[in-house]
Amino acid sequence: MQYGICNLSIVPLRNEPADTSELVSQVLYGEIFKVLEQRKNWSKIRLTFDKYEGWVDNKQYFELTDEQYHILNKENLKLSLDLVEFIEDSNAQLHPILLGSTLNGLHILNHKYEGNLTSKKEPKEHILKTAFMYLNAPYLWGGKTSFGIDCSGFTQMAYKLNGYKLLRDASQQATQGDALSFIEESEPGDLAFFDNNEGIITHVGIIMKDNYIIHAHGKVRIDRLDHSGIYNVDKKIHTHKLRVIKKII
Repeated sequence: MQYGICNLSIVPLRNEPADTSELVSQVLYGEIFKVLEQRKNWSKIRLTFDKYEGWVDNKQYFELTDEQYHILNKENLKLSLDLVEFIEDSNAQLHPILLGSTLNGLHILNHKYEGNLTSKKEPKEHILKTAFMYLNAPYLWGGKTSFGIDCSGFTQMAYKLNGYKLLRDASQQATQGDALSFIEESEPGDLAFFDNNEGIITHVGIIMKDNYIIHAHGKVRIDRLDHSGIYNVDKKIHTHKLRVIKKII
């Protein structure tokens, strides 16, 4: 088995081995993964954190030895806490990294980092504080950063930065945790899931107090939540149909 680590700020994870293929997710600096298949220019990988699979350009990652990978995999994650910070390479050149980047592999990549970081589980109420750091980030299918993020990337990163593991897609996240019967049973930090006309879960957001929700729709925004779903405060219409509320923590 081959292994790798992302040595750049953001690397696109694509559905097929081509630059024009759909962006299914992103690999942030420091994330480690298994290489499932390697071709001349592309590698199919499986991210260690959430087991998500896709294709990355061979020029956009650094190969790890078996020993390096397994050492990193055993460590508690150390994640950057600044919206934008820099790492310094061995040539004293600066490289930008974004909120939620993984810092465990700095010594392997011979990089230096002097910004803020977190490596512990935070209480549930801290999830919303983290979520607000992404407020007004533009929606981007497959995105995981404050410069472009999708609904499930947003919830995954808000939880990850507080020490909790969510799967990548909304439909996958909906399989986690315990279902609640009513909105009134929910607490700030719980997740609300929404389905389409075919009954497929396609959207997720983080519940706030007083029947508000923060979610990525056009941008990371705050709307009202009721028994029907999400009520868009700007358009004055319901935009998403509520399917289930889950308590993850």
